[in-house]
Amino acid sequence: MGARQAVPLLEVENLGVGLNTSRGPAEAVRGVSLALKRGETLGLVGESGCGKSVTALSLMGLLPDSAVVTGSIKLDGNELAGLADADYCKLRGNRISMIFQEPMTALNPMHTIGHQVAEPLRRHKKYSAAQARKEAVALLDRVGLPDAVRRVDAYPHQFSGGQRQRITIAMALACEPDLLIADEPTTALDVTIQGQILDLIADLVEERGMSMILISHDLGVIAENVQRMMVMYGGTVVESGPTDEVFRRMGHPYTQGLFRARPKLGARKGTRLKTIAGTVPELADLPSGCAFSDRCPLVIDQCRAALPPMIDVGPGHFVRCIRTDVSMSEREGVLTA
Repeated sequence: MGARQAVPLLEVENLGVGLNTSRGPAEAVRGVSLALKRGETLGLVGESGCGKSVTALSLMGLLPDSAVVTGSIKLDGNELAGLADADYCKLRGNRISMIFQEPMTALNPMHTIGHQVAEPLRRHKKYSAAQARKEAVALLDRVGLPDAVRRVDAYPHQFSGGQRQRITIAMALACEPDLLIADEPTTALDVTIQGQILDLIADLVEERGMSMILISHDLGVIAENVQRMMVMYGGTVVESGPTDEVFRRMGHPYTQGLFRARPKLGARKGTRLKTIAGTVPELADLPSGCAFSDRCPLVIDQCRAALPPMIDVGPGHFVRCIRTDVSMSEREGVLTA
């Protein structure tokens, strides 16, 4: 038992993912490494196109057949990279589950919600139809679906967006997975429902002792829901560390830009939000140096020469930036100019 606890639940080393795009081969993920202990929560944050979802799909074994995966992905010390799809199917929905961004596309419109929540229980746990149905009702009730007993035979289109997301959460949790991946689980929901869903996920993760990877573009969501965080840009990690430590000292100009772009409570009506100049580079056009160099006000020639290494800037806090010599006050002056 002690040896098992010493091994991280999830260990990713130098993960790379190459995809075929309309503009040619592209490195969607470059050199991503992480370790996740049992019961630990990790956030992935960044703009659309930075590699968050591709990283998650690689962990689930759901990348396109044409994708080229390099590096290592280990679950409980067992290698998953290169695993046959038949073997991955035994893990998906069982030991690793995912809550997808858009519940209407994650649910099958041809099957009742009870059938869909019960399916992983029948497939992985070998429950009888009656046992699986009973457990499905209990799961739907636990995630807060009103009148679950009566509505278990209804279809996805008969529910609101927030209710459909609750159903997908019930599906993901059916087999009590070791690792839950939540990919922008509240994007399509209004603010009130967003809070309810995030609170529900947090309660269930704590209640069942699961590890969780929460993917979001919202720093506020990350700050309130995970113990550690990784900021991604251009397919690579540009900053990582304990959430409190990263927010205390945001070491990468990109992280600082994301923070300044957040709406501020109490701001005067008509106040324009701060933005990060420029646009996210196409995956097929990533520069050889720092991917953020074309948008960074602190850029120097060395930034464009090669991808910067991760630099230790605090307890467990790492930044992929060679301009860490610039003081926070100097940075603030440049970044707000």
